Amino acid sequence: MNTDKQNILPFTPVFIKLLKGPVEYLEKNSWEQLLQYQGELTRFLQQLGLILVLEKEDGYAYLEQARLDEDENTVGWVRRIQLGYEESVLLVLLRDMMAEFEVGEAGSRELIKKRREIKEYAELFFRENASRVKFIRDLDRLIDRVEELDFLEKVEHNELIDEQKFRVKKIIKARVDNEILENFKQQLSEHAVGRI
Repeated sequence: MNTDKQNILPFTPVFIKLLKGPVEYLEKNSWEQLLQYQGELTRFLQQLGLILVLEKEDGYAYLEQARLDEDENTVGWVRRIQLGYEESVLLVLLRDMMAEFEVGEAGSRELIKKRREIKEYAELFFRENASRVKFIRDLDRLIDRVEELDFLEKVEHNELIDEQKFRVKKIIKARVDNEILENFKQQLSEHAVGRI
């Protein structure tokens, strides 16, 4: 079967990538195509009930579904991921690490952390809370799950599991915004005050 290439939209490859998940600036070809065809792609997506969210400064883009009515119904193009409580907590903690990294004098654009460092950071929040023992014990499984969900990327393998390095992807900022982060911190401090 012979396909007429002239009928294929020039941004089709990046559109397909966006349907599968976020696109980052590290994916050079897709990122350049996204920037080049941003206007045309945005208009095309609007016709499908999709919204292009492009964060140039942070270097990522993803699709959101447009709301069709007051009941928040959508077309259903984009896969929605349900997160459990523990996964949500880990995402908030990783987002907090990202916020600290961005405020500091970072010499790098990317936040890279060892598995051990992620676990130690999580333990800081839950050290005195006996009900969170399971969370701490299951951190390796949770870190692997968050990597599967594409919020972490393993950048260096190591025989010692705790020495593996991960890049915390900036797309986490879209899932956990500043308001969610501040609410979480407030809940933690209220919980700590209640224990005194």
